[in-house]
Amino acid sequence: MSGSKYNTLVATSSISGGNAVYVEEAYERFLEDPNSVDETWRNYFRSLNGAGDVPHGPVRARFEALAQQPKTVVAPATSMDAVAAEKQAGVLRLINYYRVRGHQAAKLDPLGLAPTPALQDLDPTFHGLSPQDMDTVFNTGSLAYADRLPLREIIKLMKAVYTDTIGAEYMYITETAQKRWIQKRLEAQVYQPKLPPERRKEVLLQMTAAEGLERYLHNKYVGQKRFSLEGGEAMIPALDEAMRASAEAGAEEMVIGMAHRGRLNVLINILGKSPKDLFAEFEGKYSAESLTRAGDVKYHQGFSTDVEVAGKRLHLVLAFNPSHLEIVNPVVEGSVKARQTRRHDDIGQKVVPVLIHGDAAFAGQGVVMETLQLSHSKGYSTGGTLHVIVNNQIGFTTPNPIEANPGHEARTSRYCTDLAKMLEAPVFHVNGDDPDAVVFVTRLAMDFRNAFHKDVIVDICCYRRLGHNEADEPSVTSPVMYETIKKLPTTLTLYGQKLVGEKVVASDEPEKLIRAYRDGLDKGENIARATLGFVGNQYTVNWSLYGKGEWSDPVDTSVSQDSIRVLAGKLLALPEGFTLHPRVAKIMDDRAKMAAGELAMDWGFAETMAYATLVNEGFAVRICGQDVRRGTFFHRHATIHDAKTGERVTPLRHLHSDKNKFIINDTLLSEEGVLGFEYGYSTTDPDSLVIWEAQFGDFANGAQVVVDQFIAAGYAKWARLCGLVMFLPHGYEGQGPEHSSGRLERYLQLCAGNNMQVCVPSTPAQMFHMLRRQMKRSLRLPLIVMTPKSLLRHPQSVSTLDDLTKGRFQPIIPETEALDAKKVKRIVFCSGKLYFELVTAREKEGLKDVAIVRIEQLYPFPRAEYEAALAAYPKAKQVVWAQEEPENQGAWYQIKHRLAAYLGDQHELLYATRAGTSTTAVGYLKVHNKEQAEVVAAALTGGQPV
Repeated sequence: MSGSKYNTLVATSSISGGNAVYVEEAYERFLEDPNSVDETWRNYFRSLNGAGDVPHGPVRARFEALAQQPKTVVAPATSMDAVAAEKQAGVLRLINYYRVRGHQAAKLDPLGLAPTPALQDLDPTFHGLSPQDMDTVFNTGSLAYADRLPLREIIKLMKAVYTDTIGAEYMYITETAQKRWIQKRLEAQVYQPKLPPERRKEVLLQMTAAEGLERYLHNKYVGQKRFSLEGGEAMIPALDEAMRASAEAGAEEMVIGMAHRGRLNVLINILGKSPKDLFAEFEGKYSAESLTRAGDVKYHQGFSTDVEVAGKRLHLVLAFNPSHLEIVNPVVEGSVKARQTRRHDDIGQKVVPVLIHGDAAFAGQGVVMETLQLSHSKGYSTGGTLHVIVNNQIGFTTPNPIEANPGHEARTSRYCTDLAKMLEAPVFHVNGDDPDAVVFVTRLAMDFRNAFHKDVIVDICCYRRLGHNEADEPSVTSPVMYETIKKLPTTLTLYGQKLVGEKVVASDEPEKLIRAYRDGLDKGENIARATLGFVGNQYTVNWSLYGKGEWSDPVDTSVSQDSIRVLAGKLLALPEGFTLHPRVAKIMDDRAKMAAGELAMDWGFAETMAYATLVNEGFAVRICGQDVRRGTFFHRHATIHDAKTGERVTPLRHLHSDKNKFIINDTLLSEEGVLGFEYGYSTTDPDSLVIWEAQFGDFANGAQVVVDQFIAAGYAKWARLCGLVMFLPHGYEGQGPEHSSGRLERYLQLCAGNNMQVCVPSTPAQMFHMLRRQMKRSLRLPLIVMTPKSLLRHPQSVSTLDDLTKGRFQPIIPETEALDAKKVKRIVFCSGKLYFELVTAREKEGLKDVAIVRIEQLYPFPRAEYEAALAAYPKAKQVVWAQEEPENQGAWYQIKHRLAAYLGDQHELLYATRAGTSTTAVGYLKVHNKEQAEVVAAALTGGQPV
């Protein structure tokens, strides 16, 4: 092609203005395979820099520059070569626009209510193509079906692939290999995906089961809530296909998370739960053991079993979930990560997570974004998650069309799935009334996940036949939608008719299947899914070993001095030539002296030795939070950085041959998502000390749902044991509201039935023994710790080697001064750093009649130790509770009844606190100091009577 012809080509629409993106896409294809583009384009691309392939960056810049220029108007080309080139370019543009925008024209809405946009990009005339070109054979570029086709066939193919009942969104993916993979799988189909006849018969049975269960429950248990799947029954064959694809790819476990919509259907028709057991729950018949707990409604219950699929055994888990919809997402991911770690499944091939969402919740719940953002971060990747959205186009009463308009009540984005684009995760929208297409895209999605270990979304566009629950009347708020639904045949009816029409099944087969399934339910039998029961495998955990004992049982947490010194030596042995920052070098030097007994040990050393000794004894330790490697308050230094090269070393990882025995991760700026993940991990691995540390204690309120619904209540509702530890930095130092309080009162309010521990350790040794006790006891329930800030380097808050080697955790630390017990008139009980301020003030005032006792475990309340502390001072009449927090916060309101319960008639109970306030602390240091002095003085000589 001559220079003038190139100039004509440049000046025309194929590479100017808004077409720059298209040309860049063509250039990407050229770089990957020069023969994948038309010869005209090959010559043009090679001419850009002489000969051969050229770097992509300069070409991208050139196209962007062209995009800034107005389109040049030129005289029509007289050369037939130029005309043909422009026609060919138009064909390639048309193909590209079908890939980019075809989903907007797809037939996704079974109700036919979603608006159909006018897309001129998909009109051949928009690209300079006319009816006279329909029989012309063109190069198809990267089209996977054929290299050359008549334009008429190209359009027919692109419409079938991209605008029928599947709408694929993937062209925003920057990795060319991933886009090409999807294009090959979609476009290589002969116009429409076809399942083998035998598979379609299985799908018909699964659809029969999905609808049949809902109809059966609707008629037998009138008016009872079940959150029906009717209208979205195609989810059942979709999950079955996901199981098949996973098993065939080598998966051995699948963990499913979902809210309540369709949950009972999944339990019966996917996991194989006995219909008899479900019916018993509807009838209020529960086992005696279940009635010993608070329990939960049937559509929140979890389940686990083994099933045979694709000739292989697959362990299935359906996670327990509250009504907080998407909050189960990070919990499932954490559970999957623990299972993968146990199997050394680094890429996520053996254990697969599946999350089922509602459209309104996926678009609106922030924890979805947090979980997606975690998916490829260090320590949190699970090898890709299959997300299935049951898109019934309505929240509770808020209509939520498949393609939203700006200003709509339900969301701002076009699709409910748009959030996933931040991961460049492909989205496959599919009409739920086409089960064949649903199964096809589910297989496509799972294969993509297994190939690229990346999240992928299947958006089943369907409807909700009934109200939000079975007692709700949806036509009051959505009359047009529900008038349409009322007239619409069910998905099963449509699919049965389709298979009969295509002679896949006999005309009476759909009705026979319906009767057979109903007869099976009458007998309490599951004919849709045979379960193997809970078989177990070498990775199965016997949780019965971790629910034994009482809180008060003594636990030996001591460690020999030799062990401390040997482990400390290993931790201090850094690689040759490793350069420490001067401040870190001082800390390491001090730790060497602490191990030798030459220096009192601080919190950083004691905490590190707790982890080291646990790893040495075969336990695993996992610590996560936003700044945990170094520690927000510069005390931990679990990971050390070379001051010159930036190289990082985590010595605790080298104590065991299995590096997964110690994991520490600085996490993204998330509380809810990360804490949910760590909870899920802890509920799956009882031999791992799992710790989440808040940057400041008050920041944990961003994860309050996880605390309320899982950590505090998981055992009472679902008998789920969990040894998760929460570190919440807490202490009033004049740093303002959010940097003072760990909201101690919130955790104490949630305490009942010995469901968790709440501790406020005041010395390094207490921290050491408390952490070791968490793993050494045969009990796994959560531990909430108000950790210190200023005490980390407080000269009085130190411990000795003997405190580690001979001590244990003390729920209450008695008075340490040798006071004359007969002269003590007042006993002050307190927790945390306030103790050291009280001791200092007492010494300054020369008070010999005041004893100060630390309560280190506020729940379960240490009654025996408390009574012993009272008995130690028989002449004392005043018993004072002192706290830094305002009166309406902290521990006072939550423990005053416990303090009073064991007092004698001679005792008077007083309290010393800040005045009640709506904020946790003042924001001015001067005011803080004044208030703190008043609290200390009141504790020692004043106080308010109860």
